[in-house]
Amino acid sequence: MQNGTLLAAVDLGSNSFRLEIGRLDHGRVHRTEYIKETVRQGNGLDGDRNLTPDAMQRGWDCLARFAERLAGFKKTQVRAVATQTLREARNREEFLAQAFRILEFPIDVISGSEEARLIYQGVAHLLPQSDERRLVVDIGGRSTEMILGKGFDARTMESYRVGSVAWSMKYFPDGQFTPRAFEMAEIAAKAVLDEAVNAYQPGVWDVAYGSSGTIGAVSDVLTAAGWPAGLVTRDGLDWLLDRLLKAQHADRVKLDGMKDDRRAVIGGGVSVLRAVFGLLGIEQMEAAQGALRHGVLYDLLDREQDSTDLRSTSVQRLASKFNSDAAQAQRVSRVSQHLFRMAGAGLPGEALERFQRKLQWAAQLHEIGSQISHSDYHKHGAYILDNADAPGFALPELHRLSLLVLGHRGKLRKLEVDFEDRVFVQQLLCLRMAVILCHARRDPDLKGLQLECSAEPGRIFVLNCRPGWAEAFPQSAHLLREEVLAWQKTPWTLIVSGL
Repeated sequence: MQNGTLLAAVDLGSNSFRLEIGRLDHGRVHRTEYIKETVRQGNGLDGDRNLTPDAMQRGWDCLARFAERLAGFKKTQVRAVATQTLREARNREEFLAQAFRILEFPIDVISGSEEARLIYQGVAHLLPQSDERRLVVDIGGRSTEMILGKGFDARTMESYRVGSVAWSMKYFPDGQFTPRAFEMAEIAAKAVLDEAVNAYQPGVWDVAYGSSGTIGAVSDVLTAAGWPAGLVTRDGLDWLLDRLLKAQHADRVKLDGMKDDRRAVIGGGVSVLRAVFGLLGIEQMEAAQGALRHGVLYDLLDREQDSTDLRSTSVQRLASKFNSDAAQAQRVSRVSQHLFRMAGAGLPGEALERFQRKLQWAAQLHEIGSQISHSDYHKHGAYILDNADAPGFALPELHRLSLLVLGHRGKLRKLEVDFEDRVFVQQLLCLRMAVILCHARRDPDLKGLQLECSAEPGRIFVLNCRPGWAEAFPQSAHLLREEVLAWQKTPWTLIVSGL
């Protein structure tokens, strides 16, 4: 990206939605605008883990205001991510479909470990570079992330389902602050976070940093009360707890530095933060300037190049872990991309490159299930991807890869995919054809093969073969005839001429 390019990150958190806009300047992103709105989607999940209509409407209304500010931005300049509430919500697709229509940019629901990685990147990019070993903690509305890292390298990442909104709803439902309520909330938080004790003990980190949300709010209050600026200490947390107990109710909390929208969730947030301090033996924690949204901005830059795109590294790691046949994977990748360039000729260059890269990843991973069982290996591969820890990937993006892996062989009619998604269908067909053409596990003869995709509104693929090709490669020709039959069970038609 060129210097001066504007980049934007949208963070759909459980408590607040945030929009961060920055200008690129020699590898750094400098803020030009920041908007935060308290949406509290986290308390809009009902007993069945469905977002209520009111909670969805609050989110849509906020995104409509963000959309106005993002008018004119290109897709490559914006990334929107959603966290724990939308990870949990069973009706999230309903919310996301309308949210996409409003925002006009895709919204990635990211895993807890991916959220942790992006948080660390945001914190690290806004800190001076050093060799210190860092513990980064982010207490959000419905989850808490903990990360160990050094420099820009996040090494241990975990996400726990405990947060300020969830704990406030559960232990302070009427806003009442009592010693017993705080005691129970802290004990419960320690129970959830208990497994962090060994991985994040003081001996493995030098400095503790707190990112965003609760920790930033607590730091602001303590600073306003005369405690060291930007620092949260055990004594400071004890003082703050005493002030909350004296107030007796969230509505009566009057503290300099505390914003009005924080009062409703401060009880749960302080309980979780005290649990973190107690479990990990933390004496003091520095309030960091960086947060998830900053990590998203810098991740946008990394995605511009395959060499720095963490998703490529994750794909390579998975292929290596499951001992995928690298030569066959590269063979299928080259052929599928060659076919896709012909079938997707109408796509803009930037989009064509992006979709080709994702097709390449699917080709690299299409046989990873073979290590589990050769029978139905495509199903095992899809399961692996749907449940893998793959840094850099959003959950829907990883699922889309899993569908390509699942669909690269076998019956199409049982594949639960959207056959109205023209690009996905093109990727799927090209991958299936590449696997067929490479069935002998050697480079196929592609001379004279031409793949065409009918223009809208047609749904026809035509593969033209040179005279004599079918006679020269009878097994490939047989498999292509079988492929024609497979596509007859879908809304699309495949025609192979010259067989």
